[in-house]
Amino acid sequence: MPAVKTRSTKIAGRASFYLGVIVLLCICLFPFFIMLMTAFKGSEEAISRNPTFLPKDWTLQHFIDIFNPAIFPYLHYLQNSFIVSVTASVISVGIAIFGAYALSRLNFRGRLAINASFYTVYMFSGILLVVPLFKVIAGLGLYDTKTSLIIVMIVQTLPTAILMLNSYFETIPKDLEEAAKIDGLNRIKVIFYIIIPLSFTGIVSVFVYCFMVAWNDFLFASIFFSGAENFTLPVGLYALFSTPDYVWGRMMAASIITALPVVIMYAISENLIKGNVTDGGVKG
Repeated sequence: MPAVKTRSTKIAGRASFYLGVIVLLCICLFPFFIMLMTAFKGSEEAISRNPTFLPKDWTLQHFIDIFNPAIFPYLHYLQNSFIVSVTASVISVGIAIFGAYALSRLNFRGRLAINASFYTVYMFSGILLVVPLFKVIAGLGLYDTKTSLIIVMIVQTLPTAILMLNSYFETIPKDLEEAAKIDGLNRIKVIFYIIIPLSFTGIVSVFVYCFMVAWNDFLFASIFFSGAENFTLPVGLYALFSTPDYVWGRMMAASIITALPVVIMYAISENLIKGNVTDGGVKG
């Protein structure tokens, strides 16, 4: 009898857990569901006083409109976002690899203080950096250029990137490096042949984080860009609000497509991590 009760209790507990997960997912995904359904509704139905969950008349017109340069230069803003996000992420991760390796492997004066200082980044809001960064960017003559936002995104993501990679590098046994040095590898080759292959999972995760921060940034992009020529997607979508071509359906369609690159990148990174692509990265 106790065994039956124990089994029933386990089943009930598992059922409650999955029920809670389903409820939580429904709550979290409900706004995205509304956004998706609104993108397929006609302009009048999207703002109807009697809203419906599913469109009465399905339409792809809003998706067609956002790719019409006469209505909304979506592809141009998409290109700007990719240039800024990919460039900033690659540079940030590249610098973070060497910085994290130095902090995790080299002994030098002030190393512990530098390590501890990265935690102070979380104490301040990004808005506090606007004025000093604006003065630096303006002084360099880079205002209203994509270079300015790339620099700012590197400043924003680099501390966290170094902190995250430092944690990954600490898990790699130092014996592997010692063995590699005996084989004749210097520190640079150790980084490329030992550290990077064994930390590929962490590097991918950090790249996705940096890309996501740069891709979704609105605060700095809205301040450092004055002309629409350099607008990224978040600023471009906000600018669409003040145009005669603004309708809810177009906004929702543009928002859905804007979110796709990050979703796809997460899916690819997850497959890379599950595929265990780091095997065989150590020099034999």
